[in-house]
Amino acid sequence: MQQGYVSSNEKLRRAALAEYAIFKSGEDKDYDQLTFLAAKICQTPIATISIIGKNDIWYKSVYGAQLEEIPRENSFCERTIYADEKIFIINSRDHSEFFRNAKEIYDREFHFYAGVPLLNPQGHAIAVFCIFDTQIRNLDEEQKKALLALANQSLNLFESRKQRTKLQHVQRKLKQKYKDLEKFASLVSHDIKSPLANIISLTELLKDENKEKLDEQSRQYLDFLVESSYSLRNYVDGILSFYRSDHILEKDFEDVHLPALLKKITDLYSLDENVQITYPDYGHLKNVNKAALSQVFMNLISNALKYNNKDVRKVDISFKTTETYYCFSVSDNGNGMNTNDTGKIFQLFSTLDAKDREGNPGSGIGLATVKKHIDQMQGSIDVISEKGKGSTFKFKIKRP
Repeated sequence: MQQGYVSSNEKLRRAALAEYAIFKSGEDKDYDQLTFLAAKICQTPIATISIIGKNDIWYKSVYGAQLEEIPRENSFCERTIYADEKIFIINSRDHSEFFRNAKEIYDREFHFYAGVPLLNPQGHAIAVFCIFDTQIRNLDEEQKKALLALANQSLNLFESRKQRTKLQHVQRKLKQKYKDLEKFASLVSHDIKSPLANIISLTELLKDENKEKLDEQSRQYLDFLVESSYSLRNYVDGILSFYRSDHILEKDFEDVHLPALLKKITDLYSLDENVQITYPDYGHLKNVNKAALSQVFMNLISNALKYNNKDVRKVDISFKTTETYYCFSVSDNGNGMNTNDTGKIFQLFSTLDAKDREGNPGSGIGLATVKKHIDQMQGSIDVISEKGKGSTFKFKIKRP
């Protein structure tokens, strides 16, 4: 090929090759299996997947030889991509001069060659699926079909790699944007929480110093101001918790003894005499995200106790396994909810206008975080609830 002038078609071909990020990309067993099959089916000693660079030919896979990178000029692949044939087949008896010139760049003298150009969707040849023989020979129709099928599979691998590379690029960009958003949320929350703390403290001070001077309505207004400030602070904390939950999902997976895990969690809530929490005394979980699972239980148990106006608050945790999942349920005797509302509670910022036993409204973030953790653990969560009688949250996570 003349390198002084580069056609527009060649420029487009090189651009297409760059999109695949395949040139000098290292060994890959998937491609090696295809060249192995090609050599065996076509009964040739050598099969290759040859990537066509600017000046050189590089082998993505080679069966039957130890071929190195070779010059593109006078190569079999060079002629293949311009032959405009589904399979380009030549032998030394009919093309002696070409085989004589090609002998200078290969490690042995070949007398038979067949190549299938691997074309991208725009028709540009990025590689060639080749077979070689040191003897003159022919391919029957079945062998030709097989060679075309194997070449097509090779191109499918290229396309898969291309899409995977694009996806990884998008993931990196999204991860960076997420970090930027998390940083922004952290800065904003700090800027919001500081004045909120001042509002709360100054309001409380105003109430204490002027309690004899303020009438009932004025004191009520100040109480509303404090309550709203606390709600906003909890809302900001919830947003930060939701964004930071991704760090929990990045924790290492480990084996977990379920009773020990639940004991540590339930001990945090069992200090009150009117709280009864029961959980199974068995269960060994293999290779799970302990931090994420702990966060799920903490959120569900906390909600079960907060949204419960009974004299004795009860929570019962159960566990079972299937062939593919670890299954859990968290039941309570709390306030419950209407059946029509159960589909909303896992949506971020979705609230049911319900207040906990201390009179504080929910932020609509806790259960969204729970669902986020469970989704990342390849599971699902559902709720069964009846107003005034309690709720049962059933969830499962993938087991190894």
